[in-house]
Amino acid sequence: MSRIDESKDFIPVRIAVLAVSDTRGLAEDKSGDVLEGRIREAGHVLADRRILRDERGEIADQLRAWCADPDIDVILTTGGTGLTGRDVTVEAHRDVYEKEIEAFATVFTMVSYQKIGTSAVQSRATGGVANGTYLFALPGSSGACKDAWDEILRWQLDYRHRPCNFVEIFPRLDEHKRRK
Repeated sequence: MSRIDESKDFIPVRIAVLAVSDTRGLAEDKSGDVLEGRIREAGHVLADRRILRDERGEIADQLRAWCADPDIDVILTTGGTGLTGRDVTVEAHRDVYEKEIEAFATVFTMVSYQKIGTSAVQSRATGGVANGTYLFALPGSSGACKDAWDEILRWQLDYRHRPCNFVEIFPRLDEHKRRK
């Protein structure tokens, strides 16, 4: 449900996209293409885009590097959220999170259930915050990436969305580090 306050100015967000796959390269990364297209269409900035193998430590290292980059506000990963032995993206995210956004997984499951029914239980999509950066782990299917963007992230990453959104609290994400 969109509630855009047109009296407010749009604020572009700088977003990095990481595809996690043992089998794909950037040329075959349809989910990353979907996210890149939607990011640009919404008026945001694609800050970086990469692909990594399903290696927990490498994924966590890349997430930490992007969280330390002042030119990146949001990180979206796609792939590695399932139940197989090589699906380690969620664990890598949780290695980095300072706080988990539990409701992201809940809302994503609700959206997915409407599209794919009980198969939605097989996704472990997650969201969190680290070093003043939002991180979201999305499934590797392009349909799931469309759903996550169109139904959740598109709105929460728009400063004009009411009653609240992720963008308006950016300045407060790391306020605990500024306290004396």
